[in-house]
Amino acid sequence: MSEKKATGRFVIQEHHASHLHWDLRLEMDGVLKSWAVPKEPPREPGVRRLAVEVEDHPLDYIDFEGIIPEGQYGAGRVIIWDRGTYTLESRKPDKIVFWLNGEKLRGRYALVRFKKNPRNWLFFKTKEKS
Repeated sequence: MSEKKATGRFVIQEHHASHLHWDLRLEMDGVLKSWAVPKEPPREPGVRRLAVEVEDHPLDYIDFEGIIPEGQYGAGRVIIWDRGTYTLESRKPDKIVFWLNGEKLRGRYALVRFKKNPRNWLFFKTKEKS
């Protein structure tokens, strides 16, 4: 899949807010589509993580590291956990499949929406197609 041109950038920010979580952000539609992932993102196939869709963020947030002050939404320390580019394989309303080319995460990943709660998705590394 590396021969295809990257679709856009991605970042995963480790967010030490009221509860530690990781923010997955994909550059899409002129914004950063964003999901909060309560446990460390999966590095191996078979590991599935809940990813809760949150509001889109502006593109310039892709490089943000620092402290969000107390009293503001998301207050706490934010550090970049991983970053790189991604290549979109397919995008449907309930399933997004993409290839990550990051420092920590590399390979084919998917986000699949839950039917009962549409803000909740499963985030996982897939077995790579040949």
